[in-house]
Amino acid sequence: MTLTADQTAVDQGRRLVTELPGPRSRELMARKSVAVAGGVGTTMPVFAARAAGGIVVDVDGNHLIDLGSGIAVTTVGNSAPRVVDAVQEQVAAFTHTCFMVTPYEGYVAVAEALNRVTPGDHEKRSALFNSGAEAVENAVKIARAATGRDAVAVFDHAYHGRTNLTMAMTAKVMPYKRGFGPFAGEVYRAPVSYPFRDAGPDGALDGAAAARRALDLLDKQVGADQLAALVIEPIQGEGGFIEPAPGFLPALAQWCHEHGVVFVADEVQTGFARTGDWFACDREGVVPDLIVTAKGIAGGLPLSAVTGRAELMDAAHAGGLGGTYGGNPLACAAALAAIETIEAEGLLGRAREVEALMTRRLRALQERDPRIGDLRGRGAMIAVELVRPGTTEPDADLAKAVATAAHRDGVIVLTCGTYSNVLRFLPPLSISDALLEDALDVLDTAFASVPGKAR
Repeated sequence: MTLTADQTAVDQGRRLVTELPGPRSRELMARKSVAVAGGVGTTMPVFAARAAGGIVVDVDGNHLIDLGSGIAVTTVGNSAPRVVDAVQEQVAAFTHTCFMVTPYEGYVAVAEALNRVTPGDHEKRSALFNSGAEAVENAVKIARAATGRDAVAVFDHAYHGRTNLTMAMTAKVMPYKRGFGPFAGEVYRAPVSYPFRDAGPDGALDGAAAARRALDLLDKQVGADQLAALVIEPIQGEGGFIEPAPGFLPALAQWCHEHGVVFVADEVQTGFARTGDWFACDREGVVPDLIVTAKGIAGGLPLSAVTGRAELMDAAHAGGLGGTYGGNPLACAAALAAIETIEAEGLLGRAREVEALMTRRLRALQERDPRIGDLRGRGAMIAVELVRPGTTEPDADLAKAVATAAHRDGVIVLTCGTYSNVLRFLPPLSISDALLEDALDVLDTAFASVPGKAR
């Protein structure tokens, strides 16, 4: 991929000039410890000063390879040129009026763009918010208003946010839920299709069988006539990049259609070219009733959305949806520029190129190291699940150790998973092949450095 002038201004190579963290980062971390609430953690104790392409430069001048994209946010690249230009133009015009007071064209243009690129050719409407969790909550509000029902179905290993309702919808207790209850009611959980862990004597459950298992449970525990919405991540994010077996999502969507349940796709992490399609639902032709987006929507600025069937989106009364900052004009300008970048630079294809390179290297590593139990994902959303050799027993300590070793050598790697045993890779689509290869060389070394590797 050709780098822009802005990207080449940040040298696109890994370079460590101090130990990590360096002295300036240590100073800032000391300030953080007395100024920032202790509940706000960090993955790496280094402070960013600049970022572009596939590199984050810290305050000590170290160049780190970015395999995290700010948790799937800077998909089009950090400080992408179109995004920078659009935001600069908008900030000079005005920064805020509140769309609910004096509206502006940017909000309408983003809604039009979302209505165009999201799955399905039916008539749609969109509403804009700030965060993924806020958008998920509003999708539930819309579904309840449209159906007159209360109950919401979610899945094992799900992550939907940190607000009260979305904590109830999220599966993992630590660090997201412990000590923060009581949670919102009328949330019911069903088993997801998890091919690596669904394997039995007769092999893994296929998608249709896994869907029957989930829907049978919902029928018994809740009843379809009580469900307002079924909410699912097409590929689960924080839960471990779990990609359900083919046929699982279409079966759920069909059941929802038959029973008047609103099918909500939470594409906060999977959307906007991340998986090699506009949206992960596209791969199997699944058309959700409502789709929730955020993260990669606006090139790093806070924006989220709910887009869906017009009759559902219009079910809420006037004034029932919105928020002071929802659809902020700077974020709207950034979103339009990010969507233009995806289309103009062929980033759907680039995501598939990243997938091919990363899976080739990680498959070779898996063949050498039996502690990699599973390799999965799509596009620039790839993960390895780490286990004790010869078993499916999760090895969270190994994941932590490998990530720490990679961090020490200048590669930003994130962990995730219900069992905290998954390494996830979310590089920006502006990253070069050379940087990806270097990062994977570091990962190879990190695995080799951690005791227990089979020889």
